[in-house]
Amino acid sequence: MEILKLNPVFKDYIWGGTRLRDDFGFDTGFDKTAEGWMLSCHKAGMNTVCGGKYDGRTLEEIIDEVGTKKLCGENSAKFPYFPVLIKLIDARDNLSVQVHPDDAYARRVENEFGKTEMWYVLDATDGAELIYGFKEKITKDEFRKSIENGTLLDRLNSVKVKKGDLFFIEAGTVHAIGKGVLIAEIQQNSNCTYRVYDYGRLGADGKPRELHIDKAVDVSVTEPPKHDAKPMGKLRTFDGYTEQLLTECELFTVTKYEVTKSLTLSTDSKSFNHILVTNGYGKIGDMPFKKGDSLFVPAAFGDYRIEGKAEIIITCI
Repeated sequence: MEILKLNPVFKDYIWGGTRLRDDFGFDTGFDKTAEGWMLSCHKAGMNTVCGGKYDGRTLEEIIDEVGTKKLCGENSAKFPYFPVLIKLIDARDNLSVQVHPDDAYARRVENEFGKTEMWYVLDATDGAELIYGFKEKITKDEFRKSIENGTLLDRLNSVKVKKGDLFFIEAGTVHAIGKGVLIAEIQQNSNCTYRVYDYGRLGADGKPRELHIDKAVDVSVTEPPKHDAKPMGKLRTFDGYTEQLLTECELFTVTKYEVTKSLTLSTDSKSFNHILVTNGYGKIGDMPFKKGDSLFVPAAFGDYRIEGKAEIIITCI
């Protein structure tokens, strides 16, 4: 199997900006673009392959043809669905305050999967903030009342953010990306979201966007977050590159590399590697890449060599 270059799927939600066009050079087709889905086999947006043997075909079609275990690896084959969804998110305005259910609740209520995710901050304007859990532990009843009487934001934990911050957001964590933040998001392959608060905004139809208060109260963990806003691993320096573990959990492992000269990685039978190029340029073998490229290295591909000057984020299962 060859390495697959993927075409992103773009979303034009009302809070989006222009950085995916201006900074990454994408032709998104929208005046403002909120998200680029860089690795997706979700029904709401399927990546297609750019070039090579499978040019124009969806990643899902290729997985169905080749087989999950062979293309994605033994770990992915344990899931009843393609396990991850990877995005670039440009928040020109505040996102709604929201929460995601866990697998058990989502399967029972939505016939969907739950959503645990991580955010890696690629850039942030001065003073940019995120909402990450609660300031202190409260009851479900207090949570509901704060929504009803307009004091919810006073209860929530606002965190000033900067480039390089890492937020691990387990299902049940109330959260919101603030305006001025550019993020790489790695998440479970789910689009199941319960909106709690939306700043009184109107949707494209001129009506207030739907809130999901009862479900949000059901699934929310109404206490401060357990994890610090930083990568889980220390920065390590090697000849030709640096390496830092961003997140490791039962759903995905994410590592950031700064390539200054060259780096050799490998996939075995257990997992694919997804490469998200967040800055710079280089090549893998004879395949050139640049900022914004999304590359899928099949399981059991063996060694591959990355050369250039680039920041890349590698996700495996």
